[in-house]
Amino acid sequence: MRSVGAFNAVCSFAALWTFVNVIRALRWRFKTTQLRGPPRTSFLYGVSRDLVSSDNNAAMYEQWTEEYGVVYMIPAVLGKTRLVLSDPRAIAHFFARESWTYVQTPLSLALIESLVGRGVLWSQGESHRRQRKALTPAFSNAAIRKLTSVFYDSAYKVKNAWDTDLQLSKDGNAIIEVQKWMNHVALDTIGIAGFSHDFGSLDGKHASVTEVFDTFGNNPPSAVNRVLFMLGSAFPIITKIPTKRTNLTKKLHTTMGEISKDLLIRSRREKDVNMSERDEEKSIIGLLLKSEGQDAELHMSEEEVVAQMRVLLVAGYETTAISLTWALIKLSQHPDVQTRLREELLAFGADPTYDQLKANLPYLDAVVHEILRLHPSVPEASRIAAADDVIPLSEPVCNASGEMTDNISVAKGTVIVISIGAINRSLAIWGPDAKEFKPDRWLAEEGISGKAKEVQGHRHLLTFVDGPRTCLGKDFAIAEFKTVLSVLVKNFVFEMRDGPKSQLEIARGLLPRPRVVGEDGTGVPLRVRRYE
Repeated sequence: MRSVGAFNAVCSFAALWTFVNVIRALRWRFKTTQLRGPPRTSFLYGVSRDLVSSDNNAAMYEQWTEEYGVVYMIPAVLGKTRLVLSDPRAIAHFFARESWTYVQTPLSLALIESLVGRGVLWSQGESHRRQRKALTPAFSNAAIRKLTSVFYDSAYKVKNAWDTDLQLSKDGNAIIEVQKWMNHVALDTIGIAGFSHDFGSLDGKHASVTEVFDTFGNNPPSAVNRVLFMLGSAFPIITKIPTKRTNLTKKLHTTMGEISKDLLIRSRREKDVNMSERDEEKSIIGLLLKSEGQDAELHMSEEEVVAQMRVLLVAGYETTAISLTWALIKLSQHPDVQTRLREELLAFGADPTYDQLKANLPYLDAVVHEILRLHPSVPEASRIAAADDVIPLSEPVCNASGEMTDNISVAKGTVIVISIGAINRSLAIWGPDAKEFKPDRWLAEEGISGKAKEVQGHRHLLTFVDGPRTCLGKDFAIAEFKTVLSVLVKNFVFEMRDGPKSQLEIARGLLPRPRVVGEDGTGVPLRVRRYE
């Protein structure tokens, strides 16, 4: 009898689940403007498998935009449908309402929580506003200005280490795996600048967090992981199934948590001894300590404080290291750009200050922003509508019924996707040379096309997204990027190890990373010699 009762309960639950989902689907179809889009290539996965398995899904999104218009629908897992925005006005509307109308998808929340916990990346609405406001003073111009010396210290540690390698070489050049060094720069910099802690990875010290980060690059997602990721969009609980990849995520979460708690305990002890009230107001660790107080205006729990530290470690490590690596690759592939940048830096003379980095080195600024345009660290953003909405368009599109419309209705529960890579490199937005590495486009007003100017966000790029969730560490990252690149380009000449025709591919670390074809992990070996 028990088995019959259990069977009936399961059947009842299944029937209720089916009924609820049918009602949701009917409401979604009635409330959402139906649009054209690519056909389903898989009954189970829609086009998700094509996107996940592609090294350049931005090109797929751009092709669909050309075919179906600036807003279209793509078939997803288990009969679901996603809305893709490629229209600047629609994207601006979307980002302006992010964190309230458009929120993290259940899959994103599950993945973020498993990696870094419930910090500013995970939080939404009022909780996100509170956590972000508590951290904002640490990323002001005044705060970053004081950290410029930390960026230079890391850059010169790399210089000194490479000088030693080159002195030992017979022909004055050496093959250096630059991505590993950029990882060390990023880790030590965020450690010192954020938490007054030197991981010492640039000095050859073992850092447990580096080991786990590197393991991600050496263990790309398996076919099973990709299937679980795709199905996770429908059933987020699937992300908790133990696999090699999820176990690595868990290990990184634990390792960063242990490091963060140790740093927090140490900082509490040192607070009254070494940190003045004025410094506490500006430093990241000082602001986190201040927010712990029960009477703090922007109070954060210890769980939230530790989560912020995890977030900053991951963001500070991954994104900056990837951007610096791409910069050295692009300069190796374009020796004329490298020479011109070096000439600007040498003509300037002494190491520029923070304000000079921002205002007095236009070609350095151009090179940095061209890298950020072509190679955003986070290639895609997806959110789910928490309420019904109407999204305006800058140009009309043809809906599924063949009628033209200049706005689209979106029902609660709609998943919306923006391909940052596709928007940053769109021929329709950036012009016929959009795919080219062309820093000169940033030096003249006419270098940025009219359509690109419609894209909101930092310098018309979506690299740091936009709206209430704009990357908090944007100015910190750009200052570090410019500082390190200026020191390395002034002192060294970079070439692709196997010549101009060296092939690159994308490796799947925590975030997509460049790799020279044939190398293990995320290897990017370049030929380096001193500039004399």
